[in-house]
Formats: sequence, structure tokens, C-alpha cells
Amino acid sequence: MAFPAKNFCSPHSIVILAMAAVMILNTTSCSSPKNDTMSSSTNTFSTDLETLKKFKPTLVLVSPDDDSAQVAVVAALQGRVMTSTANGAAGNSYGWINQSLLKEGKFTPHMSAFGGEDRFWLGPEGGQFSIYFQPGKKFVFEDWQVPTVIDSEAFEVSSSDKSKVVFRKAASLTNYSGTTFDLAIERSVEVLSKVAVETAFNLPLKNVKTVAYETVNQITNQGADWKKETGLLSIWILGMFNPSPKTTVVIPFEGGNENKSKINDSYFGKVPAERLIIEDSILYFKADGKHRSKIGLPPGISKPVMGSYDAEKGILTIVTYDLDPAGDYVNSMWEIQKEPFKGDAVNSYNDGPVADGTQMGPFYELESSSPAKALKKGESLRHSSRTYHFEGDQKDLNALAKKALGVSLEEIAKH
Repeated sequence: MAFPAKNFCSPHSIVILAMAAVMILNTTSCSSPKNDTMSSSTNTFSTDLETLKKFKPTLVLVSPDDDSAQVAVVAALQGRVMTSTANGAAGNSYGWINQSLLKEGKFTPHMSAFGGEDRFWLGPEGGQFSIYFQPGKKFVFEDWQVPTVIDSEAFEVSSSDKSKVVFRKAASLTNYSGTTFDLAIERSVEVLSKVAVETAFNLPLKNVKTVAYETVNQITNQGADWKKETGLLSIWILGMFNPSPKTTVVIPFEGGNENKSKINDSYFGKVPAERLIIEDSILYFKADGKHRSKIGLPPGISKPVMGSYDAEKGILTIVTYDLDPAGDYVNSMWEIQKEPFKGDAVNSYNDGPVADGTQMGPFYELESSSPAKALKKGESLRHSSRTYHFEGDQKDLNALAKKALGVSLEEIAKH
């Protein structure tokens, strides 16, 4: 399977690459668009939960003040949020999950692409400081391997209650340059109350159903001091969601013509003009799962919010995250890099068929990263992400969209 020479292998491209591996090795059955990985977009929360529980024990967290707001979390998959719902068992299931791979029940070579709407990863992926390529290996798919600690190893449950769970994990990773990182990982998933959501947006949600959760992700250096000259780590949070023909990703940014040119829209070939519309301070990116493409924004022009609106189902999704506009963000290009700390803070990916017509999804992604920092022994780096899903009265949803994203649902639907 051929990939662009300028191949930034972030989670979306990884998913496609993983598909290539499983087709070659015949270890799973994720290939054709007619595959039942497609069915997640029409599944209810209870249907997806049943599939998850057959694979691994699944913890269901609920909102402190609304039992219909539920979040499914799997410790065996690094404490990732697999899916969620605002309307109980019969409600829409918001996270994309790989039905076939879950039913197969196996971890696969290179990466196990199970999906999930909030998963913990680490960067960088490519370059001289990569933790996905062993020293001396080539930057080619055959030599690429997601570290087991973020792919196939379980996280340990440290504590849990009705609405929150805390995970811990110890890890040791060696980068492409031979630098070893000994670290402790801590990750919490907490379902937010409706009152907390109303407070966050300073809006009443009388006629809106919502599920919202926050993940707080931390790595602590347990070994020698980390130095920029020999490589650093960053926290990378990725969410995979169900697309529709009328789903649009919306990302506000610091406006101005000079900033438009800083948006990277050429990861897998330039995004067609009708699929990416960039206005003065906001961009619209088509998320229909039908055309493989990706965009990225550097920290200097990013804002700590992004979202999407599915006009077909009436689902508004908003993601807020920690952002350091002046931070060093890792570069994950699959090459020796001139600027290894000039990467993106926020990305979005739309899945689509590859050259032979097959694809893993469909799905689309919303991703955020932390800056990388030179941690001394005992120091920590933290990155938080909050995901909100809303359904209900259009007037109230419109107010939320304007408040969080700076644009109306009508404007989003036009694009």
C-alpha cells in the first residue's frame, strides 16, 4: 500500500497503516467499507457496551446529577474512554469503536486500532527523538511499532467511584537517539455534572441533554533529567468519533491572513477546497469519513477549543484542552528533522478509503497535544482535555455553539 512521501503518521494515518499490517498478516478482519466496523455510527450505547464487555471488563461511569449521562472506560486499553451517551442505554453512542477488531479479541502487530473517543498516547512519533522507532531502524512502516504501554498493556486502577476513575502505570521507553525515559503515568477520567457544564459555558441547559467528561493526564520523570538535546516526551490525546454526511469540524484560531498560511492542510495531499474552508478566524473541515485528509494548527495560532456538529443527528461536540501558545510541541514527521519541536498543538483527521478502496473506519478525529518539557527527576507534565456532547433544542444548541466556537449552527451547516 503506497503512502505519501511526506507522511506524518499520527493516529489517523496509524489506523490506516495498521490496517495494511493486518491485511498482510491476516490477523484481523478490518478492511472493506462494508465491514461491520461501519456499524458503530448507528449503534446505541448499549449495543457498543455489549461488544466492549465481551472483549474486556468495562467500567461505566455516570454523571453525579444525571444517570443517563454515561461513559464507558476500559482499563485494559490504557484507561481509554471508548464511547459515551447523553441518553442512557438507548441513546446515541458517540465514540467510534472498531467492532471487528473487538469481536476478534486480539492485539495486532504495529498497533491495535480499537478506536475510542479519548485515548492516551505519547509523542513524538517520528524523527530523531521518536519513541515509535528503535535506534538504527528506518522510518518505514515495517519498522514502526506503537509502544506496548500505550497499545496493549493494561493500566492499573488506583481508585474509582460512581463518576471518576484514576489509573496508574510505570513505563520505560527508549527513543530513536538512544535516550531512555523512566516515567510514571497517571490518568483520570471524570464525568462532569450538568451543573458543572452549565457553569463552564455560563449557559442554562434546560432543554439539552449532555454528557461531559474530563481526562487529566500526567507523566512524571522517574529517572535521569530529560534534556531537549536528547529528546523529550509530550502527552497526546486523541478522540475518534462517528461521522455523517453532514458532520463538520469547527476550529477557531487567532485570525489574520498571515495566520491562515500557518495551517497545515497537506498531510495526505492538499485538502480539496470544498472540504476545508478557512475564514478570518475559524475553519470548517468536512468530517464525513469519505476522504482521507488531515489538518493541523501550531500553538501560536491555536485556541484551547475545537468542536464538530452533526446536522443529520443534531449532535454538537465540543472539546477544550490545555494550551501553551509559546510551548515546544513535538514534530512527528517520519524523518530526521531540522525542527523537532515545531509541531502542532491541535489536529483533526477525516478518514477515507486508501488506494485499494479499503478503509478502517469511517471515523473522524479531534486531537490535542501538550508541549514537551525538560523534566528533572520527580517533575511532572500534565495535560487535560474535556469532551462535551450535546443533543436537544436547536435554540439552546445554537447558543452553545456561539458561546464555545464563535459561530452559529446555521453557519456550520452551510459548510
